Amino acid sequence: MLKKILCVTGIALCLFSCHEDKKEAAADVVLWKPYNDSAEVIANQDHEIERMRYKLIQSKVLDKNEVFRPLYAEVSKFDDEAYEALKPLVLEQDIPTLQSHIASGKLSYERLVLFYLFRMYRYELDNETTLNTILALNENVVTEARKCDAAVVVNPNEKRHPIFGMPILLKDNIGASGMKTSAGSIALMDNTTDDSFIAQRLKKNGALILGKVNLSEWAYFLCEGCPVGYSAVGGQTLNPYGRRVFETGGSSAGSGTSVAANYAVAAVGTETSGSILSPSSQNSVVGLKPTVGLLSRTGIVPISSTLDTPGPMTKNVTDNAILLSAMTGKDDTDSKSVAADIDYLKSVTESTSLKGKRFGAMVTLIKEDSIYKSTVQNMREAGAEIIEFTPPEVNMDGFLSILNVDMRNDLPKYIKTQVKNKQAVEIQSIEDAIVFNAADSLTRIPYGQSLFEGIMADSTTAEGLDKIKSTLEKNGRSFFDTALDEYNLDAILSINNYHAGYAAVAKYPALTVPMGYTIDGEPIGLTFIAKSFHEEKLLQLGKAFEEATHIRRMPSRYSN
Repeated sequence: MLKKILCVTGIALCLFSCHEDKKEAAADVVLWKPYNDSAEVIANQDHEIERMRYKLIQSKVLDKNEVFRPLYAEVSKFDDEAYEALKPLVLEQDIPTLQSHIASGKLSYERLVLFYLFRMYRYELDNETTLNTILALNENVVTEARKCDAAVVVNPNEKRHPIFGMPILLKDNIGASGMKTSAGSIALMDNTTDDSFIAQRLKKNGALILGKVNLSEWAYFLCEGCPVGYSAVGGQTLNPYGRRVFETGGSSAGSGTSVAANYAVAAVGTETSGSILSPSSQNSVVGLKPTVGLLSRTGIVPISSTLDTPGPMTKNVTDNAILLSAMTGKDDTDSKSVAADIDYLKSVTESTSLKGKRFGAMVTLIKEDSIYKSTVQNMREAGAEIIEFTPPEVNMDGFLSILNVDMRNDLPKYIKTQVKNKQAVEIQSIEDAIVFNAADSLTRIPYGQSLFEGIMADSTTAEGLDKIKSTLEKNGRSFFDTALDEYNLDAILSINNYHAGYAAVAKYPALTVPMGYTIDGEPIGLTFIAKSFHEEKLLQLGKAFEEATHIRRMPSRYSN
């Protein structure tokens, strides 16, 4: 397949057979060429969703050759035959199964990494299949995978975390040493950092950081009404279930699309309000928005220190539990951080069933969504107790001010404490970013920056903000607790990110699991919401639902 890619891009096939050092050859090889995306842009101008009437598809600033060249020498050794042999062992398999194949000698950590890289090269370097999801690759990941293999040979009986040797992708607002952290913004395109706290935890537990993925720029807090999954650095992220047909969800668009397309075992996203739940649902993957504080935010480009949290995005609930556990840990530099000593994997490997579990189903959703309605009925037939209810109307006034004031305060702190090469980052504040963007609006802000401008216009006082936070937390909890407490429910059932805002201000966790597909093939997720720090329960419920339904299917165009 790599040969086919090189043919498409007009590169002589002798690159595969010449005797010069492959690393030297890789320094100049052209794996990808920019293309004229005007036909695709025009084709979307009649899209029924206004924000999907794109102005551009490909990035104006990212050269994919720079992303993919460094590992070309390694990936070029991995051919179609090797890939086809590994497909049944790797594609769509959960982490325990992968670890079992490695333990039996059928697979290795090195070949697992190469398998995923091969898929990226196959699809992302072809302009007809690219999802515009990969922004950076860890140039040392194959070497790191070999070290994992060597460690197992030396100490075969050593107890290791299940995440050991598993290739993980990070949303590009999460710091990882050796790769830039841009948040999708040209202003941060050269931003270098140390490992974020969660990247440190992943590495300590043996995970392999495979690379960085695209996102809605500034975690979708830049432009109002603009396409989700768009960033000036990465271009327009596309949904593997329907390129330019279905939205990717945002802001963790690349995390969702990359997992759906099987570019990695799993990915990490971040959420302030809906940014894990939405892309997980839209890409038919499992996404967990944890309770604020369960996972550290240190080293992550912020929107709101009040509401931000990273979270795992995976193909199944088991992997979600594993990735969550690999990132937990008390971070003394994050005031919200808590210690967690829970075996999330154990909670989903024990017997799970819907029988006897009590769920609240919203009357309006039953009336308005046929897939939700049939899912609720199927859960009843599986033994779950379903209580239909109407949540109370609560006031959410002031929500935007939390984001405005927090980001105005939190971004300068991030730049001061996390950015290592401050001379390469021209901004120190939101105000600086606005000026920077306006200097080249066609390239930097083709959809404007109205939300940034709103940040500077917000006059909420510190006292006023504290009152808003207190009131909204109370209101958000009331929205869910009225039914949770009255009917002694295990969880509330929602759809996608429909009630993410209420869960955000309540600081309640939410887990979305694939629920089905529309007639047109668009994915939809069932979202479980429970009280703070009930992630273990949510994972158990999600696993039971997953086992009872087996809904998820791969995107057909990315199934080979």
